[in-house]
Amino acid sequence: MGSEPKGALAGLRIVEMAGIGPGPFCGMMLADHGAEVIRVERPGAVIEHRDPLLRSRVSVALDLKDPADLARLIDLVKGADGLIEGYRPGVMERLGLGPDVLLAANPKLVYGRMTGWGQTGPYAPAAGHDINYVALSGLLHTIGRADVPPVPAGNYVGDFGGGGMMLAFGMVTALLAVQRGGPGQVIDCAMWEGAALLGTMIYGFVQNGRWVDKREANFLDGAAHFYDSYECADGRYVAIGAIEPQFYALLREKLGIADDPDFDPQDDEAGWPRLSERIAAIFKTKTRDEWCDLLEYGDACFAPILSLSEAPQHPHAKARDAFIEIDGVVQPAPGPRFSATPAPAPRAYPGNGADTKSVFNDK
Repeated sequence: MGSEPKGALAGLRIVEMAGIGPGPFCGMMLADHGAEVIRVERPGAVIEHRDPLLRSRVSVALDLKDPADLARLIDLVKGADGLIEGYRPGVMERLGLGPDVLLAANPKLVYGRMTGWGQTGPYAPAAGHDINYVALSGLLHTIGRADVPPVPAGNYVGDFGGGGMMLAFGMVTALLAVQRGGPGQVIDCAMWEGAALLGTMIYGFVQNGRWVDKREANFLDGAAHFYDSYECADGRYVAIGAIEPQFYALLREKLGIADDPDFDPQDDEAGWPRLSERIAAIFKTKTRDEWCDLLEYGDACFAPILSLSEAPQHPHAKARDAFIEIDGVVQPAPGPRFSATPAPAPRAYPGNGADTKSVFNDK
């Protein structure tokens, strides 16, 4: 019987200054893969211990306005590999926990800072949320149909892709540099810049003349009949993305239009609106499940559009254990997957300050 996996980041200690959204997501990613992530909360703060973003943490409660607790935190940082914080610029400095103080206490510290706009520049002191960061990055301009305003894409692109995940990558990169003999350093992770980085391919397409700088005018933004979502007879939806010729040919075969010459010029943009209408009419002839029976698990680049309650129940999700349940809360499993150092089983957040005594060896 093997021992419990420890994860690829086992042995690293990260101090996480409590926040919401992308900061905890970064902490979750590091903790998922074995890092000891110590979350610093305010005493008495009400925390939902079943929040998936807080899983696998150690929790301490400190009053940072109390000089004694402030000193305890600095002592904790002396023995840590990294620190992450998501406050507005200047907040950590006003607490007496700025990079100059903490890097002086621990020259090998990786100090990760995440804000919407970055630590410098005219927007730096301003408030904002995901939609604002994605707007400034240029990406919001690309999302949605042509005849309506740009569509808010949840808070996946700015907060989590451009923010939390980008900071996690930055932390691991800088920690690796320290292990190779480099100094500690500060990471300035700006969500709007991270969002822009996610759009690197599209920026390249624009420069190379392969992308029109407006919505629903390109092969990946809903203009093309072979890359879009369609309503079915039961009011549910499916997604197709048959870009390559061989996949497009298979889709045509499955939809019964293989011999229809109207569909031969796949890349003729002038014909896309009319062909989209025709494919939309075809998909409305069957229910989503009937289309799944015909198209799923093949090379037509097809998938049903699942709700958040449906996705964990899909056979592919179950086959890969892609979702887990902790204290009754269904949530995505840690990723990505490692062959030699798999992630340990996640555990629920222990509650605000539950580990204060053990971390500081209090009696």
